[in-house]
Amino acid sequence: MQNHAQDVKGRGRPPKQRGDKLLTREMLVHVGTEVLTEKGYSAVGVDEILQRTGISRCSFYYYFKTKEGFGAELIDRYRHFITQKLERCLSDTSLSPLGSLRTFVGEVRDEMARTDCRSGCLVGKLAQEVNTLPENFREQLSAVFAEWQAVFARGLKRAQETGEISPELDCASTAAFFWYGWGFALPPSTPLISKEALQRANLELNIKPVDIFIGNFFSRLTG
Repeated sequence: MQNHAQDVKGRGRPPKQRGDKLLTREMLVHVGTEVLTEKGYSAVGVDEILQRTGISRCSFYYYFKTKEGFGAELIDRYRHFITQKLERCLSDTSLSPLGSLRTFVGEVRDEMARTDCRSGCLVGKLAQEVNTLPENFREQLSAVFAEWQAVFARGLKRAQETGEISPELDCASTAAFFWYGWGFALPPSTPLISKEALQRANLELNIKPVDIFIGNFFSRLTG
């Protein structure tokens, strides 16, 4: 519990006058994202979140009326986090467009490695169990992937304009292909990477399957 509290404080705690209420909400979001990324939505109950945070059930339901509402906020927060990370990389003028995409993917890869591959992409994790999730999650998860694909495709288009990748490349479908792979959704027959790659990283607690995916993806862009 103490470590999670320190983590939240380290992520830009708001001014003190806003009180402990915001810290409580942020701790629930932080720990909830961590737990659901590791275990999924269906396997986690509210009690587990409360045990990890030391926050009371009453406080949880003050901020989130239902577990479903809590999950929806976690998805939206994670959507914003990844979009902002990708936009930041694309706006870095010290990098080429393709270099910006490599940097983004590398940062996400390094975050996985720091947790010994015990966690990965929250949205990808939930997409694996979409048939058992609340129905509105399906639309929300699809919208998240669509947003990420659009931003990634913009980066690919810039790379085309600078001659880093072929002008014949379909940027939209290539961006979708990347996120399908990152979200564990590629069919097993796909030559670039099987859908098990990131799952194997989690299973084996080894980043190598992810590195294979990244290496093959970018080598095919420039090959």
